[in-house]
Amino acid sequence: MDPTHLLDGQSAVIVVGGTLVGTVLRCGWRDSRTALSAVVALVRPGFDPDKMRAELAHEVEVIRKDGVFRANPRRMRDREFDSATTALLRTRSLDGLVEQHETWRRTRLRKATAAARTLAQAADLAPVFGLAGTLVALSQLKVDSLAHGNFIGAIAMSVLTTLYGLLLAHIVMGPLGRAVERASQAEEEARAQVMDWLARQVAPACPERRHRVTPARHVSAAGAAAQVAAEFEAEDLLAEEAAAFAPPPAADGLAGEPGTPDPREAA
Repeated sequence: MDPTHLLDGQSAVIVVGGTLVGTVLRCGWRDSRTALSAVVALVRPGFDPDKMRAELAHEVEVIRKDGVFRANPRRMRDREFDSATTALLRTRSLDGLVEQHETWRRTRLRKATAAARTLAQAADLAPVFGLAGTLVALSQLKVDSLAHGNFIGAIAMSVLTTLYGLLLAHIVMGPLGRAVERASQAEEEARAQVMDWLARQVAPACPERRHRVTPARHVSAAGAAAQVAAEFEAEDLLAEEAAAFAPPPAADGLAGEPGTPDPREAA
């Protein structure tokens, strides 16, 4: 087997170029740039919870020592935790900390969802353009080409475009989409752990302790749907129990009302 026979620039341009153009036309420039940024972020160092906790240790010490009224922490490299600690000192409550965390979390999840959706669209379009390349190659077959025996190149191109489409879909675009989803989930779990630790550390310095909330951990879309379904099911069970134990309605003028004689006894 000669690997060089699997290399064809014209076939690659049809499949890869067509897939990229079709993806941009379907998803738009914004989602396409988001997907490209998410793919590039896969090869960069991700969020390190240990380093973030070590950087927050100094801020926690300042807040514990001076309190939320006099503390003046330094700026941090991570924008989420920098804005979260600023909101904590501004509101003097953990509510500001949690609100900032939820705002940044929703933004990250929206970008990760857009990136994964865009890559999924590219995975769907790659085999289509592989088939399109096959049709283009077969359209080059003419009577004079058959007479001169030049149809071998057209058949090879049609096979290669189909192969390129399948490889691009199942070896490149599909795995990249899943990698973006896994990286997003891992980052959210790590950030939630650090945020929970930060909330526990600064909680004694907050003046209000009655209605304090702690940041919720990352919940996937399936988990949120299951939670909503469970709440609706619990409400239905409560309604059925209330209907089962409710007393039967009393008829007007009969023995249901207290003090009203039964007509059958009077007869």
